[in-house]
Amino acid sequence: MTTRNSRPRAGVVALAAVALTATVLTGPARASADTATGHQATQDAIDAAVAAGVPGVTAEARDAGGVWKSASGVGDRETGAPRGKNDRFRTGSITNTFVATVLLQMEAENKLSLDDTVEHWLPGVVTGNGNDGSKITVRQLLNHTSGLFDYLADVTYYETYTMGDSFLQHRYDTLTPGQRLQVAFSHAPQFEPGARHSFSHTNDILAALIVEKVGGTSYEKEVRKRIIKPLGLDATSNPGTGTGLPRPSSRGYSKLFYASQPDRIDDVTELNGSQGWGDGDIISSAGDLNRFYKALMGGKLLPAEQLAEMKTTVVNPDFPISSYGLGIERLTMGCGTTLWYHDGGMVGSLALAAFTEDGRHELTFDYNGDWDASGILPILNAEFCAPTSR
Repeated sequence: MTTRNSRPRAGVVALAAVALTATVLTGPARASADTATGHQATQDAIDAAVAAGVPGVTAEARDAGGVWKSASGVGDRETGAPRGKNDRFRTGSITNTFVATVLLQMEAENKLSLDDTVEHWLPGVVTGNGNDGSKITVRQLLNHTSGLFDYLADVTYYETYTMGDSFLQHRYDTLTPGQRLQVAFSHAPQFEPGARHSFSHTNDILAALIVEKVGGTSYEKEVRKRIIKPLGLDATSNPGTGTGLPRPSSRGYSKLFYASQPDRIDDVTELNGSQGWGDGDIISSAGDLNRFYKALMGGKLLPAEQLAEMKTTVVNPDFPISSYGLGIERLTMGCGTTLWYHDGGMVGSLALAAFTEDGRHELTFDYNGDWDASGILPILNAEFCAPTSR
């Protein structure tokens, strides 16, 4: 995920940190708020993000004090309706954790190995311009060390499907995974598999396709059968080719013309879900995502061996205080608190779920505007590092 003037969409935490490292991540240590029952500092940080220009924020925190829900700002700029505490929203790359969980479950069932090659499961798919599926493993897809070019970094694709009049013309287009992979493989790899970490949405599409090959059914059905139904995530769904958001929800906004008309804001709520299939299509709520991550980190979805694999990280060279596992990331805050998290963005939405390793303290929130990530780390800092003043 990313802001509108810095896409593609991966790494909103890293982008926010560029401007905020000195004050948020390397500042003096402060008392942890892990067991606090109030969230006034978090509310203040959310309100500050809205005051700075984010249309609205919906959030939920869970800790020893219980469940805290919040909403600030507007959910509809035309009517003035407020942002809802139970809003559903596009989660973007948070989808990756769902896909990684399914693949790790399949490994636990001896249906595949993370060290299987992509070519083994998807013969002939990764080829051309130096791309070679026989050299890339499933594990390297999940920890983003494959070296495959990110299709969203292709200038023509990016401008067609995420910017200006072209987005408005193509927002209802149905795209197949193959069309997006074709864009990726028209480029040479960034580096040899395993050389380093670099987030690429191409990896996530391939991972979802492997879910389908191993499971013999759609990736959506596997996610629903293995995660959504067992956990009772009633607000979580895959949109298919649907274009709207299920209710309750707010409108999503974007600065599609930020270069030429920086103050123009467009309603981008409607978007064909196929354009994020496998790497960003899941729709959910803050409450559902908190339930999902608590169950995941609590060992209810994966055996200990697979959960340990998920938490085995590689260094992110572009953001050294963060490291990437299999569908989740680790971040050390300036106060010393270590968080696991995943962020995600689609046009009109920036979302983040963060949680302690035991899953007992969580915060998930979503912006219904995609152009400014600068308030994200202050919100995390307020929730997980601010002194108790409640």
